[in-house]
Amino acid sequence: MPDEMPLTGGNVSAGVVRVGDTVRRPAGPWTPAVHAYLDHLHAVGFDAAPRPLGIDERGREVLTYAPGVVPWPDRFDLLEPADQLARVGRLLRDLHDAAEGFTPPADARWQVLIPDGGDPVRDGGGIVVHHDPAPWNLVVGDRWVLIDWDMAAPGTRLWDLAYAARGFVPLAAHPDWRRPDASDRLRVLVDAYRLDEAGRRRLVRLLASRAAAMHDLLARESARGVEPWARLWREGHGESWRADAEYAATHADRWLAALLD
Repeated sequence: MPDEMPLTGGNVSAGVVRVGDTVRRPAGPWTPAVHAYLDHLHAVGFDAAPRPLGIDERGREVLTYAPGVVPWPDRFDLLEPADQLARVGRLLRDLHDAAEGFTPPADARWQVLIPDGGDPVRDGGGIVVHHDPAPWNLVVGDRWVLIDWDMAAPGTRLWDLAYAARGFVPLAAHPDWRRPDASDRLRVLVDAYRLDEAGRRRLVRLLASRAAAMHDLLARESARGVEPWARLWREGHGESWRADAEYAATHADRWLAALLD
């Protein structure tokens, strides 16, 4: 077997290595269901995801390696142009559309760290979504690939889109990432996703609650001493998510005006 090369980046990358043209990652009870989902996506023509290649002799999941650059945090310039941001919106819409025909295995188990806060009737429920579509989980190369599917699980389109907006716009309170053109960029993302007016109104109401849900996850798991969440809490990620939730709520009228103009 070729040498193993540790892959770094992101906040949860322990034990992730590259071996030749494959990635080996720790598997979990959810892995068979996730692999069935990824197989379905490729079968219906969605190729912005790694292909699952089974489990290796050490019990790790094996996936195809996606060459390219992860934009967050040092190459966010890759997502600055409006057409690049629009590509994210189209990619997410294509993913959710491709998921419509997926029937999970009868014994499917999913890793559900945050209950989906969307309305399954009004927010496009009944599908499996990524739950962590963000610039730290996107590889930009000859083709764009979403990675880190461990949190894929049944959910709603708008809960997924609200999370994507926080990272890709970004809707960030921190001065280093707060953008004067945030409302314009949100419009670009949502237009590319082809969201209707009712969906836009619902999305604005979810922006703050999706960020708050991340804060609550970190607070809860940190109190229990569960890693890597306890480490992320100590590093200030909880406070960052709390501030982003407040920022999203404070400017809700601004987001709605931009989306409905």
